[in-house]
Amino acid sequence: MLEDLTIKDFALIDSDYIEFSTGFTVLSGETGAGKSILIGALSFLLGGKADVQQIRAGKSEASVSATFLIRDTEVRTNLSPDDEPASAAEWLALHGIAADGNRVILRRFIRDSGKTGAWINSTPVTRSDLAQFSAFLVDIHGQHGHQSLMRVPEHRKFLDSRAGLCGEVDAFTKKYALLVEKRRKLSEISMSDNERLRKLDMMRFAVQEIDGAKLKNNEDEALEDEQAKLSSYERIFSDVDSINKAFSSDDNSVIPVLKHLCRDSSHLAEMDRSLSALNERLDSAFYELSDIADEFSSYQSRLVFDPGRLQEVEDRLSVIYNLKKKYASSVNAPLSEVTAYYESAQKFIADNEDGDSLRERLAVEITALEKEVLLAADALSKKRAATAEVLNREVCDILARLGMSSTRFVVSIKQKSGSAVEQLCGPYGKDDIEFLISANPGNPPLPLSKIASGGELSRVMLALKTIFAQNDSVDTLIFDEVDTGIGGEVAVAVGAHMKNLAKNRQVFAITHLASIAVYADNQIKIEKSVSGEITSSNVSLVEGEARVAEIARMLSGDSDTEQSLRHARSLLERFSGGF
Repeated sequence: MLEDLTIKDFALIDSDYIEFSTGFTVLSGETGAGKSILIGALSFLLGGKADVQQIRAGKSEASVSATFLIRDTEVRTNLSPDDEPASAAEWLALHGIAADGNRVILRRFIRDSGKTGAWINSTPVTRSDLAQFSAFLVDIHGQHGHQSLMRVPEHRKFLDSRAGLCGEVDAFTKKYALLVEKRRKLSEISMSDNERLRKLDMMRFAVQEIDGAKLKNNEDEALEDEQAKLSSYERIFSDVDSINKAFSSDDNSVIPVLKHLCRDSSHLAEMDRSLSALNERLDSAFYELSDIADEFSSYQSRLVFDPGRLQEVEDRLSVIYNLKKKYASSVNAPLSEVTAYYESAQKFIADNEDGDSLRERLAVEITALEKEVLLAADALSKKRAATAEVLNREVCDILARLGMSSTRFVVSIKQKSGSAVEQLCGPYGKDDIEFLISANPGNPPLPLSKIASGGELSRVMLALKTIFAQNDSVDTLIFDEVDTGIGGEVAVAVGAHMKNLAKNRQVFAITHLASIAVYADNQIKIEKSVSGEITSSNVSLVEGEARVAEIARMLSGDSDTEQSLRHARSLLERFSGGF
């Protein structure tokens, strides 16, 4: 749920902060006041397009932030980076981001240089990450593109959820993945015997050679450090000897001179206590430098040139470089690449040493699995087809009440073509699923993305969201242009649907129609103001008589006449339960 939104220097908005409640909230205001700017700012925050033109005139940076309360859903304990997160909580867990009391703060900015930045809580994220995560939080329907139902792969998920097939599909996906893996293994070992034997010999030689080298982790780095030290022995000894002589070679060296200075300083401090601090600092310097001198002297005493050891190190490095040249990407590659090649070679030997019997065993297992996969795919298809017929009727019934009685909604289910199991099926079955719609009689059903009208698209989304409300994990829905081309009883029906949908979700709608706005639990007004040559959009919550006046303006364009105020008050009492 969206709890609050802060906007700074975005388009016409100077600085606005607003808190939101649960239920149904409408955004109203005069045409051009900036209602869509508010939705545009939220879309930008959720990973939408960033453009320097979004920055308020005369400013160098635009920023938007928001606080979201996420569902306290259970996170699977065996999640891996390859898993697809099923909720906002799982996405955060996979990315190592902690929510504070189930709350997350999203923040994004764009500067006039074109530079952008985004954070989830205190963790910087990419635009792609932001969009992926926010898809669990908000759906914006209308002229903006942040719409889960516009993504065709989501259609299969919605249909399966409606049909109660999610568990069966997960089980099918695992079985299909097992079939693919077994076929991959069979393909590997089904090479010609000559090729298999040649590669086996090559892998055995590699294993023997690498095993014989008895490599240690990061051994190359340690040897290179030692080689550098041994090769520079003369220079090292000369420099250390020079340092040691400077410290203690005669009475004019550093340590004897410092010792003399400490003695004199001590005498001075006894005669003038104000010099005590300086005396202590000089003592500290003397002891520190004496300790350093001892360390250098000890280091010099341990320095021994061992040409035999240098030869050993260089010989060992030569062995390692030769192995890298053969089994790694380059001689400068990490030693771990050689180890990885060793492990891969061992696996190849294990899989191919007994090639004939393994081939036969895999072939039998694959045949059995293919039958199981096809039977399971057929069962999924039948259940999907039955649910699709029900869904077609449900959506059409709702659209008829929303002023689209001529609209035909179709769940298209096409079976994949091919002869092999891999071609007939995919990870989720044998069906390609897409939602289609025909907005006018006589026109063939087309993909949702082909719907031109923002109002039609919003009403289709409203119908689908009404049906899928119990199965959809997105808590906040925003409808822009939902009232385009409607009025009268249809507008009342749209308002009632919004109100009903908001029983289990947080719903926002931009509307010009009072017959929709009066159903709302909360109403936000956007106003445009001009100060000198500067135009601004201001956002505020309207309640009580202020809301009556705003509804009256929406009804007749006049919020001052007693008749329009009386009408507005009557509608609010009837549809909003008072004001």
